[in-house]
Amino acid sequence: MRRKAILLGVLTMLAALLAPVAQAASLTEVTGFGTNPSGLRMHLYVPGKVTQKPGVLVAAHYCTGSGPAFHSGTEFARLADQHGFVVIYPSATRSGNCFDVSSPQALKHDGGSDPVGIVSMVKYVLQHHNGDPNRVYATGSSSGAMMTNVLLGAYPDVFKGGAAFAGVPFGCFATTDGSGWNSTCANGNLLKSPQQWGDLVRAAYPGYHGPRPRMQVWHGTADTTLRYPNFGEEIDQWTNVHGLSTTPTSTDHPKPEWTRIRYGTQVEGISMAGTGHNALGAGMAASALKFLGLVP
Repeated sequence: MRRKAILLGVLTMLAALLAPVAQAASLTEVTGFGTNPSGLRMHLYVPGKVTQKPGVLVAAHYCTGSGPAFHSGTEFARLADQHGFVVIYPSATRSGNCFDVSSPQALKHDGGSDPVGIVSMVKYVLQHHNGDPNRVYATGSSSGAMMTNVLLGAYPDVFKGGAAFAGVPFGCFATTDGSGWNSTCANGNLLKSPQQWGDLVRAAYPGYHGPRPRMQVWHGTADTTLRYPNFGEEIDQWTNVHGLSTTPTSTDHPKPEWTRIRYGTQVEGISMAGTGHNALGAGMAASALKFLGLVP
């Protein structure tokens, strides 16, 4: 009896020690996830405990970054642990590690390049992790914010909403010379009417007549990389896409330096006084995911 008790105690202790290791979530790379014309890499974060039909978040990095760097440097994975959704971290692999948000292929539904690879990642998660197709969202910073605009513009049938930190409107970075950089847009000098911006989105998927994704945009007033006028141009675009007036329905200040401007429930912008290009700071991920509905 004594030997059995000792053995039982040892086994119980081992189980207690091993259980956290077995349940611990980690970032894993997925290969062979589907059509991937530009050779993106896919890293996936699946919490130890997910909801029965989890939401899916694409979190896209800045230029020079990577999926693993964006995973470790942001709060999305920690929030996934708390709320049971799955996070996809795509990695751009071209020189400079910027996402393609400028080519004609990227700006057309099923046209090719990075957006097609990212949509393949989403489809993989929906199939292999029982993801909820009605709770697929995109977010990102800088190049990733621009990609958020592109994904929502070209794939409204896939993405239900997005939150872009220091980005530019869909189509603003478009080039015809093969360059990935558009200085006119970056400097805030590409100005269009709301109708013109909205037409660019509608032209990306002309056969689509369904609902459009909700959009939240963040921008620092002191951004010298993708300058502040892009904030207003994004709002012009997405209010027009949703058929909304550019007159705000409400304005408040969640923090003293933040001015949040809402346009119904579909579009909102947060202007951050004195903030530069590094617009994604502590606590902002939770605010973005609350807007999207992944966080209560």
